[in-house]
Amino acid sequence: MKRKIVTHTIRSPKIPEPLRLAVAADLHNGTWEDVLAELAGCDAILVPGDLVNRHRASYHHAARFLREAPDIAPVFYSVGNHELKCAFKAEWDRLVAESRVTLLDDRSVTFRGIRLGGLSSQWNRRANDSFLDEFEREPGFRLLMCHHPEMYRDDVAGRDIDFTVCGHAHGGQVQIFGRGLYAPGQGLFPKLTHGVHDGGKMIISRGMTNGAMAPRINNPLELIILTLEPASGNAV
Repeated sequence: MKRKIVTHTIRSPKIPEPLRLAVAADLHNGTWEDVLAELAGCDAILVPGDLVNRHRASYHHAARFLREAPDIAPVFYSVGNHELKCAFKAEWDRLVAESRVTLLDDRSVTFRGIRLGGLSSQWNRRANDSFLDEFEREPGFRLLMCHHPEMYRDDVAGRDIDFTVCGHAHGGQVQIFGRGLYAPGQGLFPKLTHGVHDGGKMIISRGMTNGAMAPRINNPLELIILTLEPASGNAV
């Protein structure tokens, strides 16, 4: 299934310079060669969880991403449920630690004048509030990777965080009249499957690969390109 390129622009006086960020969510040990040109045109690549597929023993494509993607652009990676629950977690954690990818495991860093954070998946699906409290206090434009849209809904919405990117929901797997049929963590007819939500403060990726046993119908795979632009006034 061909991946769709989805673009979204964010303007804020807190953004010091124009930036172009790729959101490669839910790769699930898939390939990415078809979007190399788009990745190469970005200042950084954000991976909000599930670079691996815990239902498969192999992670060779994901390992190759760790090796090769930083040659394209700086990579920032947060923990999804597949990283948390995979049987090969110890080996995967070692590969990530040895790579040039920046792992944001309930932590944040400054990149080109903005603050990038990664909120990690938890077994109980409750966010690390201590990290979020600290992240809110960071100066500048705060952009958060939060794998689970339902964690955003329950733990991030309403906080002083400028923008959040999510994945996990796979676009609801089957789209009927623009609504998803099922999403893990949300059940049947979920409300948070794709697109922009919460007054423009959060975007959900449909995912870069299927990552599920069920087929996708009316639900294209996608790479999101975020364009960040400085702006006057209070708009975000």
